[in-house]
Amino acid sequence: MSDTEQNLIVAGPGRVEIAEVPHEEVPDGGFRARTLFSGISAGTELTFLKGTNPALHAGFDTALGLFGAPPEQAYPVNRLGYMEVARIEESRTPAYRDGTVVAMTYGHRTAYVGDPLRDRVVVLPEDLDPVLGIYAAHMGPICANGLLHAAADRFGPAVRSLGDGVLGARVAVVGAGVVGLLTALLARRHGAASVVILDPTPQRRAIAEPLGIETLDSGPDADDPAVVLKTRWRHADGDRGADVVFQCRGQAAALHLGLRLLRPQGTVIDLAFYPGGADEVRLGEEFHHNGLGVRCAQIGRVPRGLAHSWDRERLSAATLDLLRADGDAIRDHLVTAVVPFAEGPAVLTGLAGRTRQELQVVLSF
Repeated sequence: MSDTEQNLIVAGPGRVEIAEVPHEEVPDGGFRARTLFSGISAGTELTFLKGTNPALHAGFDTALGLFGAPPEQAYPVNRLGYMEVARIEESRTPAYRDGTVVAMTYGHRTAYVGDPLRDRVVVLPEDLDPVLGIYAAHMGPICANGLLHAAADRFGPAVRSLGDGVLGARVAVVGAGVVGLLTALLARRHGAASVVILDPTPQRRAIAEPLGIETLDSGPDADDPAVVLKTRWRHADGDRGADVVFQCRGQAAALHLGLRLLRPQGTVIDLAFYPGGADEVRLGEEFHHNGLGVRCAQIGRVPRGLAHSWDRERLSAATLDLLRADGDAIRDHLVTAVVPFAEGPAVLTGLAGRTRQELQVVLSF
């Protein structure tokens, strides 16, 4: 066995490398996860490559919940990625047997020594295509947590189902990336009356349509999608628009569009990350006059009062249900490239420089 493993890192702005890391021994109670697949997040990961991630420039004070603390060393970024599928080997814990295929969140590396008391480990069903497991530990729960926030917006801590926020509702999803598509599929699966995805990119809309999800062009030359949906979605006189909007693009203009789509006193559930801020959000317009709300739904927190019953494991279970129901379509349409791990630096550089266009790249090992 080699004395080293390999790890994909961002060595500096625009510089992606495969680094050698020491081969670790497995301690009592641990196991080795040998990577099979690792999904690339073309949002968060590229902010480290481009140098736009706020954490590169200011530290986050977890006690105060404020940015502005002295930043940690920006580069190298040694842990990149959070969508890993692995096979357990050298297990020294009775919790997991050798050969078990699991989803984890340890970054793009050939192997990882896991601790079941520290690391999230999601056992994948034997009948699930392991490539789809990239969504089980983190990305899918991000989207399921969006539905949970919509449910909490309606029912507070009395939420019983992910469907509580979308059942019978007219749902708009801004952004046809991976987060938007998975969120739309979850909303449909949990009983939304209508689901429409809005995106300015024809290629993204073309991926949504085979999934059976209606799309609207939100580009600058298209008919105003807020007028289109508010004309169609009537609740009462002076009450038109989406019951809930899931905002899944990291652009301020997309959040502004989400606000314009809502019926009065509706809420945008925001799953996006805005590394450059959100200067284009115009709070003096629809936000003010229609009494709207914005809820940040990020995976670090479930809604207040629900942590006792809605932990990350339950969100992963909801993700696995979706993957079993719509797995073939997700595999055929969301996963647009599976490439060898050795090509990871070139793929990330191409995505960052927009010389390569992909929805979901998966590294294979």
